[in-house]
Amino acid sequence: MTTNVLYTAFDVVPSPKGASRHITHFTRSLVEAGYGVTLFTAGLDGMPASETWAGAQIIRFRSDERNFLQRALRFGDAVWEHVRQHEGAYDVVHFRDIWSGAALLRARQHFGYPYRAIFEANGLPSVELKYHYPAIKGAALPRKLKAQEQAILRQVDAVICVSSVSATYLRSLVVDEPEITVIPNGVSPARFRPANGGNAHPPRLVYAGTLAAWQGIDTLIRAMPVIVAAHPEAELHLIGPAKKRHQKGLRKLAHKLGLDEENVRFREPVAPEEMPGHLEEATVCLAPLNYSDRNVSQGCCPIKLLEYAAVARPIVAADLPVVRELLGEGEVRYFQPGNATELAQQVIYLLNRPEEAEALGRRAAQKVRKTFTWARAGARLLDVYDGLMGCKCFCRT
Repeated sequence: MTTNVLYTAFDVVPSPKGASRHITHFTRSLVEAGYGVTLFTAGLDGMPASETWAGAQIIRFRSDERNFLQRALRFGDAVWEHVRQHEGAYDVVHFRDIWSGAALLRARQHFGYPYRAIFEANGLPSVELKYHYPAIKGAALPRKLKAQEQAILRQVDAVICVSSVSATYLRSLVVDEPEITVIPNGVSPARFRPANGGNAHPPRLVYAGTLAAWQGIDTLIRAMPVIVAAHPEAELHLIGPAKKRHQKGLRKLAHKLGLDEENVRFREPVAPEEMPGHLEEATVCLAPLNYSDRNVSQGCCPIKLLEYAAVARPIVAADLPVVRELLGEGEVRYFQPGNATELAQQVIYLLNRPEEAEALGRRAAQKVRKTFTWARAGARLLDVYDGLMGCKCFCRT
């Protein structure tokens, strides 16, 4: 008999964001293992309301509501209605957001549904919402969100997160620790292959990912005048989505520092299948994560780092525990988070020593292509499912 899974995520799939790649690979792993998967996500105008994605049926919820919290709550309501209409259809519910998670746990209690619940805790609103919506002031809302996150952690049957830093933080939220499994993000070695050479002229510095506040893009731009002074033709390519107001601020900063559009190039997001080609053209890849509770306390697992390394590009990254969990000394050049001068020095060091830079990239590629693959992540995910399905008790009391 097929085990049926409802996998919910208040994310858009597909999209250029790392979350979309993560969801797609996890879905594919479950489908290939024989699970019947329904993927319930957010959607955008022009996207089909339902189709097949990664071997699963994907259902997309779209709302015209402009307020984020109201939109998120409506997403939770839609998930509630879906499980109510499909009474008894699911053996496992697997959620990435607290909005659908709260709805699924309430439905389990209210209707007596016997499904098991997995919380994939990749970003908690109590920590992250202030970065997306800085107009939110005060501590009342974060406290309420944190209380909801704690309640969810106490009720679920298993928790998945992407780093040991994240696991430590999650354990700090509840006295009765849930079972937590760390499953780092990965790469597809067949798609992300080590690049040949890398002596691009002019030197191309590449950042690939969301241009969000916690990513430290402002530090990167502040480093560029020093880099350009040493290598006048150096170009910084920023590839990824950004909120208009944030990109406007970054452009203003670049202009204030005397940088023109040749020095700093804002590039449109690219589809995941196109990303390897863009990274292969890089002379140096960059991960300038800032020192914030989002990166240091809650934790993360930057897919960009793994993809940079998989194509054997030399990397300069902020010295944070979540980065060292992936790459160590001799595999990346570190700089103190927020220190633009030190970032610039590390980039210049690699530009001046191309052979050493190539060796750095090769070592990182060997590490990542062996240790951090989506196949390994999928196998760990299936271990979690096998553990749950092997239990006699269907849900916690």
